[in-house]
Amino acid sequence: MPRPVSRPLPRPVSRGVVALLLSCALLLTTAGCGGDDTQNTSSAATPTASASFEQQKLAKTRFVANAGLAAGATYQWIVKPYRAGKFKKGADGRTLALVKAGLAGAFTYNRLKAATNNAKGDPLLSKAVAPLTAGIDSLKDLGTKLRKGEAGDADVGAFENIINSVKDAGKSAGAEVVDKVPSTSQLSGG
Repeated sequence: MPRPVSRPLPRPVSRGVVALLLSCALLLTTAGCGGDDTQNTSSAATPTASASFEQQKLAKTRFVANAGLAAGATYQWIVKPYRAGKFKKGADGRTLALVKAGLAGAFTYNRLKAATNNAKGDPLLSKAVAPLTAGIDSLKDLGTKLRKGEAGDADVGAFENIINSVKDAGKSAGAEVVDKVPSTSQLSGG
């Protein structure tokens, strides 16, 4: 008796079959994981002593990372070029320096806001950073001012003072901040 010849399914049909099988497998595995959601979330929401410790440890780590990026951006693209005279009219590379300073100003503000949110996870750090929130909020529009070339000594000094205050607050709470210069792609994305 001759053996029947098996022919492969046409490509669109075989892809559809594979997609259907994967979808069914996914539905079956997620349905098996179901249950009473309120019961699962209530047990997961109860913090334990070790979870609290880990949360505080991560709060300090995140604070250090965000504040370090803010400090690095401020020094590299605001303070250093300003002191070198790159923001003065007629200076070589002034436009690029101003654009980078504007991005760095917005980036610094964003990272400092993130750092203050991170500090809330650690009681000592939270107390140390709390008095600085008004100063950090005052930096909000300085990025635009830098980009337009309207920033002066007081504006650049404000960035430098806030960064130094955040570093001192972190150090007093056991979270020493080290400058970390972000890349230009981080500046434009963050």
